[in-house]
Amino acid sequence: MSTTESTTDSPDLAAIEAERERIRQAHLRPAGERPESTARGLHHTALISSDVERTVRFYQDVLGFPLTELIENRDYPGSSHFFFDIGNGNLLAFFDFPGLDVGPYAEVLGGLHHMAISVAPDRWEKLVERLTEAGVAHEVHSGVSVYFTDPDGARIELIADPLGEMYGHHVL
Repeated sequence: MSTTESTTDSPDLAAIEAERERIRQAHLRPAGERPESTARGLHHTALISSDVERTVRFYQDVLGFPLTELIENRDYPGSSHFFFDIGNGNLLAFFDFPGLDVGPYAEVLGGLHHMAISVAPDRWEKLVERLTEAGVAHEVHSGVSVYFTDPDGARIELIADPLGEMYGHHVL
């Protein structure tokens, strides 16, 4: 928006922060008072691959996430379901749908915005170098986050902050 345009459509940031504070007060409990989660962890997040081998080369060879299994997808004959180890018992999974035109990845409101994967700071720096060497366009933010898209357009973030922390805030 240019400085000459009306700001009547701008969000009321003070009202948004007041609502955020109201929700915090109503629902956020101190760590010692929170109930234990009913979940054990993130089993896997599944994305779409248009080319299984290209996806394997990107995630395993560029990012260093080992391929752990490649099986048939039970939901679509001929489709593959394959998994990468992203640490701490968590998996990143993919499906391909041969013969089905699923179209290009689209980042939409109400859909997956991006996936953030925690990596150790020393590995983070090396992965930023590997992205550069592989010719993958990327953006570094705050010295701890690097954003890029995978071969099918899914937006990925590698973050050097520890699990449970983000930009100096404890989020877990």
